[in-house]
Amino acid sequence: MSRLLDVAAVDAGYGRSRVLFGVTLHVDEGESVALVGRNGMGKTTTIRTIMGLCDATAGHITFGDHTITNEPPYRIARHGIGLVPEGRQIFPTLTVRENLIATAANYGHLEKTWTLSDVLALFPRLADRANAYGSQLSGGEQQMLAIGRALMLGPRLLILDEATEGLAPVVREEIWSCLRTLRKRGQSTLVVDKHLAALATLADRAIVIVKGGTVWEGAPSALATDRALHDRFLSV
Repeated sequence: MSRLLDVAAVDAGYGRSRVLFGVTLHVDEGESVALVGRNGMGKTTTIRTIMGLCDATAGHITFGDHTITNEPPYRIARHGIGLVPEGRQIFPTLTVRENLIATAANYGHLEKTWTLSDVLALFPRLADRANAYGSQLSGGEQQMLAIGRALMLGPRLLILDEATEGLAPVVREEIWSCLRTLRKRGQSTLVVDKHLAALATLADRAIVIVKGGTVWEGAPSALATDRALHDRFLSV
């Protein structure tokens, strides 16, 4: 598999507060990678730095043939990275249909990009709510809309930050089922989540961040089943 995203020895933070200390990770074409760790360890800062929302002070980030370190977020998106941010951040005064059409593009230069009908087929709940405003949707529906909106960009890489946070178990499983469908279609993904059993059914590799640094990489099933490993890196 060819290398798609490469994050090499990246430091980053906010003002004088340094959060990341030499974070290193990669995602290959067609691969699903899980980024896990306790709360406050730097997972979201890693995502924000990849997307140009937080400046890297050391190291470099490449995506395909492009060096994207500290590029503006809109340019990084146009290279073909779609972000589903923590907190969803859909447009509340636009309908489901309008939210999706507003981001329609093919930044990843895919042979077959995502269309409105493709997204509504992936998320039947959204098809039923196509004319509802974003503010009228449930939390789960808003999350589905956020994923669909990112797919409409035509991304080569889809990044999801806490995609199932705060959702009911039945809705979480709908989200996981859709992500597994995306994996079967060859969509590259970088997923931040804490549900290890679900990640084990989706991700090819897991990367653990502790105190702003990458400390472990391996099969997500190992983190889910090896109690000593789990307690070392993830227990509170």
